[in-house]
Amino acid sequence: MSKTIELGVQGMTCASCVGRVERGLKKMDGVLDATVNLATERATVTYDPATTTPPDLLARVRDIGYDPVSAELDLSVQGMTCANCVGRVERALNKQDGVLSASVNLATERATVTYLPAQVSPGQLKAAVRAAGYDVREDQPGLSREQQERQAREQEVQALRRQVQFSAVFAVPLLLLAMVPMVVPGLEARLMDAFGHRVMTALNWVMLALALPIQFGPGRRFYRLGRKSLRSGSPDMNALVMIGTTAAFAYSLVATVLPGLFPAGTAHVYYEASGVVITLILLGKYFEAVAKGRSSEAMKSLLSLQAKAARVLRGGQELDLPADEVLVGDLISVRPGEKIPVDGEVTQGASFVDESMITGEPVPVRKQVGAAVVGGTINQNGALTFRATRVGAETALAQIIRLVETAQGSKPPIQGLADRVVAVFVPIVLGVAALTFLLWLVLGGPASLSYALVTTVAVLIIACPCAMGLATPTSVMVGTGKAAELGVLFKSGGALEGLQAVQVVALDKTGTLTKGHPELTDLLTAPGVDRVRTLALVAAAETQSEHPVARAIVDAARRDGIALPEPTSVEAVPGFGLDAQVDGHRVQVGADRFMRQLGVDVTAFEAQAARLGDEGKSPLYAALDGQLAAVIAVADPIKDGSVEAVRALRAMGLTVAMITGDHARTAHAIARQVGIDEVRAEVLPSGKSDAVQALQAGGQKVAFVGDGINDAPALAQADVGVAIGTGTDVAVETADVILMSGDLRGVTNAFALSRATLRNIRLNLFWAFAYNVVLIPVAAGALYPAFGTLLSPVLAAAAMGFSSVFVLTNALRLRGFRPPVPVQPVAAPAAQLA
Repeated sequence: MSKTIELGVQGMTCASCVGRVERGLKKMDGVLDATVNLATERATVTYDPATTTPPDLLARVRDIGYDPVSAELDLSVQGMTCANCVGRVERALNKQDGVLSASVNLATERATVTYLPAQVSPGQLKAAVRAAGYDVREDQPGLSREQQERQAREQEVQALRRQVQFSAVFAVPLLLLAMVPMVVPGLEARLMDAFGHRVMTALNWVMLALALPIQFGPGRRFYRLGRKSLRSGSPDMNALVMIGTTAAFAYSLVATVLPGLFPAGTAHVYYEASGVVITLILLGKYFEAVAKGRSSEAMKSLLSLQAKAARVLRGGQELDLPADEVLVGDLISVRPGEKIPVDGEVTQGASFVDESMITGEPVPVRKQVGAAVVGGTINQNGALTFRATRVGAETALAQIIRLVETAQGSKPPIQGLADRVVAVFVPIVLGVAALTFLLWLVLGGPASLSYALVTTVAVLIIACPCAMGLATPTSVMVGTGKAAELGVLFKSGGALEGLQAVQVVALDKTGTLTKGHPELTDLLTAPGVDRVRTLALVAAAETQSEHPVARAIVDAARRDGIALPEPTSVEAVPGFGLDAQVDGHRVQVGADRFMRQLGVDVTAFEAQAARLGDEGKSPLYAALDGQLAAVIAVADPIKDGSVEAVRALRAMGLTVAMITGDHARTAHAIARQVGIDEVRAEVLPSGKSDAVQALQAGGQKVAFVGDGINDAPALAQADVGVAIGTGTDVAVETADVILMSGDLRGVTNAFALSRATLRNIRLNLFWAFAYNVVLIPVAAGALYPAFGTLLSPVLAAAAMGFSSVFVLTNALRLRGFRPPVPVQPVAAPAAQLA
């Protein structure tokens, strides 16, 4: 049975391109025919769905060298109540021709659809959701998506509150009328003696009057959604509640209106099993909606960081404009205490800026001319003028929000287990309920019909799979939000789950373990030689060089406030060093081989030079007027916190390795200082991914932490790639996890949070499954032979609501997560995410 789809293909320029795409598609197994139109840039493909799939066709077009066109649509879906609803919406979307994938999240109430715009339109996708029995919230002009969602959630909470209050007005007296005669010993017998059956008949009619407004007032929501789910062949929580409460209400109605149809003494009513159950379920849904709102607090706090206005300097005037009207290149003025509206580069002024809301670092960062500033951070004590470099959706904060939203809406692999169980769970529950009814009807004795009704309703109510649907997404939602507060961005739920399974952490050296730029670490002078004067002469000689080592020496002198004289001549000796005239002195700086060439004896400093080399530093010598004056050491210093981070990772039971292109001696020296056992040194940039692959041999899960362009292949090869956010855009784009701070201690916190979130998810799933496994038999009457008691449908409804609230409350515990190793401030710019 073949299918035909249309693919958008970009990049074709001539008839040769058309032929190439056609031939490439026709060569695929399962493709029956393919025609390509250059004018419309579309390929029409007839294929066998049993052999190939649309994603395979897109991958083929990409392999041929052209860009297949796909799009992503984010829908806000209303009316979902349990995991079965999620599955139903996903199936409805995936059935549409042209849909490549559909993922629905119950906690965020959003559906993310990847589709072929040439084959299916957004309108058709929305219609598919509505046909499945759910509503799609349309965008409202003038309101952002976040504002619309907040408004919709508030409306939902208010509507549920009103329904609960309305139901409670009738449910409370209903419960009292039903339970008091049973709780007070002899009360029912005394009423019968005093008034006969008339009092019980009157009570039945009163309870009917109380149950009726609940059943067909707030209870209508279960009929509306339950009927749709049954018609679609995918019954959900609403169907279970609808069937259970209707059975109890209908049975009670017949017993009230036509009591003669029942054997004497068996015409009992169970109005509380319908009215009170509906009230308790609505109460559970209300608590659930409130808790869902709390679970998105991290996202709300991120959104609140966005500035609303900016003071823009245009044409010599200072204009107050909405932040979304700022253009790249605009000059923006920010006063003390104000929020920086967009990303930019300081052109005038100096101040300290609080970047804690972006990086998680508590200490303000100094900003002066040339420094980068990030939108959403707060200027503290000085006036700044900066030039906008990124605005709107391109700012770091906007991209952080987008990443967190994506992660919160994604499904980790562990969700697959819940999805597979839920797919068959409700049909099995309906089967168990039917079997329970039949067994009690046959074996229940004189009151068999009453027993059958009570147990069946209890089974249907207690088995609602609400907790299963909320178990994973709520934990992911809270966990990723908390991570963002700590300066850790997980790009997906898969990355969140994958990190906790890692056994080996491989660290890049330069820029990750170390600061990434050399610094002068030691200057040891010969006896009688002045250190300050020597540093001034050597640094002056090095001012003409752009070599990193030269820059390190010059920067050290300037940091110490040393005035540098102008060199009169500088001659570079390639591979050896330099020879200069400075302030009447001949200054020669270089390696030991340069000194030997000059005939300068370095024996006096041999021991110190060997020690410096063992510490991973590069020793150089300085001679003044032909006499050995000093030994100088330059090194890429270890970042603050690297030693603590490695120690913490090892304490977690992880193996820590280092992969670097540096000389083996330097690499091992750094490894000794930070406590790393396994070192792979002298690795070419192209070989880093091979080094990661070697660590993965034997099935070990490896996380690679890096920051440079040459780290991108290794980040992609690793099971989980972790990018230092202060690094390059390429590294950030390739990674699965991004550390907004340059502090390596953030890796430790990412691991700890990943483990805490997965523990939370496992506890939620255990509770959701165990609750049903244990209580469904109890609801079916498993305790009756031993104890003579049946589970009331009212208690079943309370237990069902409690299970959902438990799962949500357990997920919210992640908001209290405390990082095991607090991240300290580092002198680095905020993350560049664009």
